[in-house]
Amino acid sequence: MHLAALYRFPLKSGSAESLEQERCDELGLSGDRRWMVVDAATGKFLTQRILPRMALLDARWQGDAELLLTAPGVEGLAVSVPEEGGVERGVLIWRESLQVPDAGDAAAEWLTRLLERPCRLVHLPASRAIQIDQDYARPGERTAFSDGFPFLLIGQRSLDDLSARVGRLFDARRFRPNLVIAGAAPYAEDGWRRICIGDLAFRVVKPCSRCIIPTIDPLNGERNADREPLATLMNYRKGDGGVFFGQNLIAEGTGLLQVGMSVEVLE
Repeated sequence: MHLAALYRFPLKSGSAESLEQERCDELGLSGDRRWMVVDAATGKFLTQRILPRMALLDARWQGDAELLLTAPGVEGLAVSVPEEGGVERGVLIWRESLQVPDAGDAAAEWLTRLLERPCRLVHLPASRAIQIDQDYARPGERTAFSDGFPFLLIGQRSLDDLSARVGRLFDARRFRPNLVIAGAAPYAEDGWRRICIGDLAFRVVKPCSRCIIPTIDPLNGERNADREPLATLMNYRKGDGGVFFGQNLIAEGTGLLQVGMSVEVLE
């Protein structure tokens, strides 16, 4: 087995960035989901669930101090990482409320025009990182603006099996994984408890319950009218708490990940 693809999402619910290699820090893949768009009035986080157009929103790190925002048909905007101690905004991500730096009016105006609703852009410094649910994590294990966990893994053969069942080829990016593993049997990841990618060990802590986002084409931002592949997943991957595809992971340390690295199941 090996790491077949590595994806980073600098902006929560923005488009995927395909990487050949990247370091993992104490919050997950370095630079992953460190930015988030929120409603200007309430501070509640915004995603493709209600704004499918966010699939076309590219956010790419320019070094470690600047983010470049681009989208089809509009001029890009460079946004500096806001300093701690500046203007802060109260935000809500699921049940977590926190104060984080606001990225300024220029970014807010750019995103408001693009998404056609008043919004703000915020950044998460490492000092404000979110404790992972301690039903699955140890005290001090933290994440950024992810949906609860720092890493999401899917198996390539699991995706191939799903595509065959639907009769349509699906891009892994629909499921927004950080890690795509090739060489394992379909859904083998369901039985893993600890794995090692290169020299870095991970705990496999929880199956990933899926929302409506996999029905959105990451290439055009349009939602499939037939609700695929979610409709097919509901036929054979439904369990207590949702419809599951992929696994949430927590790294046991920091280190480098590189496409092609071997994957070993430890438990």
